[in-house]
Amino acid sequence: MSARLPRGLYAITPDQPDTDRLLATVTAALAGGAAVLQYRNKLADAALRQEQAAALLRLCRPAGVPLIVNDHLDLALALDADGVHLGGDDGELAAARAALGPDRLLGASCYDRFALAETAVAAGADYVAFGAAYPSSTKPAAVHAPLALYRQAAATLPVPVVAIGGIDAGNAAPLVEAGVHSVAVIGALFGAGDVAAMARRLTDLFAG
Repeated sequence: MSARLPRGLYAITPDQPDTDRLLATVTAALAGGAAVLQYRNKLADAALRQEQAAALLRLCRPAGVPLIVNDHLDLALALDADGVHLGGDDGELAAARAALGPDRLLGASCYDRFALAETAVAAGADYVAFGAAYPSSTKPAAVHAPLALYRQAAATLPVPVVAIGGIDAGNAAPLVEAGVHSVAVIGALFGAGDVAAMARRLTDLFAG
């Protein structure tokens, strides 16, 4: 593994069907300091995913921000995106690692299971995500990942640890203090009245 996830705010796009609106809010998030962008749209068809992901890549590349595609390895490869993030049902990590090569990022959702993270690392994941850290409106039925799990993972795993689920500027600090490398945020970021300002607040938690 040679790819490295940047530290800080890991912005994840909402299910936004309006591409112009999506680009406007992502532009604001990047202006506010988002270190990584994941394209995630569970409601889009293949054509819209292609359109939106390609447009986001054109924003991210000049900004020097990696674009990671959620779930769809084929789309990430077709666009030459910076990586892919896979959940437990989204495909074999080792196969994705082989397809991506060493220079693109491979992330893995590990829910509340440390052993799953160890398996993901062994299969070639560049980073692992645990969640939900807090109750999440995006995934209300998600399992809870306790703070002790983030602390254990950050202290012992050889790859960056990402926290996700219900995170906002008011509750992210304990996760950062526990050693997480990034906080992944959807609703609190893209639902904010001032997306750039919210991105700055979340980014500032990693200063120093």
